[in-house]
Amino acid sequence: MNRLRIYWKIMLLSFGLVLFSLLIGGIVLIGSLTRLKEDELRNRITITAQTVANLPNVIETIDDPDAAAHIAPVADKIRILNRVSYISVLDMNRRRLSHPLSERIGGTFAAEENETAFAEHTYVSKVRNEAGVGLRAFVPVMNAAHEQVGVVVAGGLLPGIDELIREEKRPLAVTSLISLLFGIFGSVLLARHIKRQMFNLEPQEIARMFRERTAAFQAMQEGIIAIDRSGAITIFNERAKQIFGIKHDATGRPIGDVIPETRLMEVLDSGQPALGKELKFGGTILWSNLIPIREAGDTVGAIGIFQDRTEVTRMAEELTGVREFVHALRAQHHEHMNKIHTAAGLIQLGKQQEALNYLFEIADQQEEITRFLQQHFDDDGVAGLLLGKISRGKELGIELRINPNSRLKRFPELLDRHDFVLLLGNLIENAFDALADVEAEHKEVYVSIEQNEELLSIAVEDNGCGMSQETIDRMLERGFSTKEGENRGMGLYLLNDIVTKGNGKLTCESSVGLGTTMEIIFPMKGGTGTRDE
Repeated sequence: MNRLRIYWKIMLLSFGLVLFSLLIGGIVLIGSLTRLKEDELRNRITITAQTVANLPNVIETIDDPDAAAHIAPVADKIRILNRVSYISVLDMNRRRLSHPLSERIGGTFAAEENETAFAEHTYVSKVRNEAGVGLRAFVPVMNAAHEQVGVVVAGGLLPGIDELIREEKRPLAVTSLISLLFGIFGSVLLARHIKRQMFNLEPQEIARMFRERTAAFQAMQEGIIAIDRSGAITIFNERAKQIFGIKHDATGRPIGDVIPETRLMEVLDSGQPALGKELKFGGTILWSNLIPIREAGDTVGAIGIFQDRTEVTRMAEELTGVREFVHALRAQHHEHMNKIHTAAGLIQLGKQQEALNYLFEIADQQEEITRFLQQHFDDDGVAGLLLGKISRGKELGIELRINPNSRLKRFPELLDRHDFVLLLGNLIENAFDALADVEAEHKEVYVSIEQNEELLSIAVEDNGCGMSQETIDRMLERGFSTKEGENRGMGLYLLNDIVTKGNGKLTCESSVGLGTTMEIIFPMKGGTGTRDE
């Protein structure tokens, strides 16, 4: 019932527009017909007057005393043939020599506009009287000596609107009927189209849904930004204003002029969603989901949902540091227990000096590693991570060596501690996994972190199982892993996000059975990055 009511409302509106258009068209058509009739009458009376003025009988007898007897019958015949209302032949004394009404023959033609005609001018004037609106054509009569001897006046009435309609009623009726039929057909199509576009909703229902949608967007804790196909902002809720620090209403403005960092234009151009992407805006860390808006297979816009993850990231950094610290303590606990058992065994064997030398030796080694990390790495989180990985490598029977030239004094401007801990931890853990099932006398992972004013380079090399070209091609895919088990295939996927975020360049060199080298180079002050294999 609701759909039928919408349909008929649209139909009536469309039909009303059609009738209004027909009315306007009819007025224009009547006006055009009136002008055509006027032009046709103007030409006819002018030609008629010129014909009479050039008749030899008229020219030769116009000055005779009985000129009316010769001229009136001829003029009347020409009037009837040319369908004009009257023809008056005037001599230079303004005396009528012809007229449809015989009682007016011989009278004086008095009209203000006829004086110009007696000065050898040809023209047409419009007059209005009780009979209606008419036209009069004035043509001078010239003799053989090119002297004016009189004037011919031919006149006719213009048809009124009712007369025009009667004369043109058939074509007008046909035109109106065809227009009406096409109008009804167009109204039906328009009604169906509008009904589909409005999802069969009443206008008040659409207005209510708009208010509800707006209220819902404003109540959300996430920032919502939507753009149309031209990049103009269509939705920008209050939370988005708070997140991005926008004070004014941004609706209608190009997204590139307001917040170019959102990457919404990239999603609009590519038509591909960008889910779970981290975005830095000023000092704020945002988690974004960017989705193209599609209609009938075409991308007509894009919408972005932004969450402020600054506090969550800070907590994650703390938790990551705690986790790495716990791993380091556990590994060191196992390592120290083994060393204590070794020293205790030497003492029980009566080799106290050897036990003492052994303890001094391991103390020097630990102090040397700790001093190296403190001197070359200003961030305690990264230093703690490396220390923990060294201990974990010893547990696994893997020697983790750090390039003595390694140093990290500051992070690239696009990255932070959380990114580095995640990136470096994943690279080293992948290297450990590559050595897990390898039968080798000496298992080794080599880590190098070098830095200057322009670039930061991270390289992790192992002598593990290596990767095939197919694995290298797919290693950055989400969920792809050569290891069995749940929650696999996320490490390198997250690593690739960090490389992209820092505009870095990832290089992978690997040979099956020989090992793998992963190198990442970041610009210290931004730039563009790519992936090489």
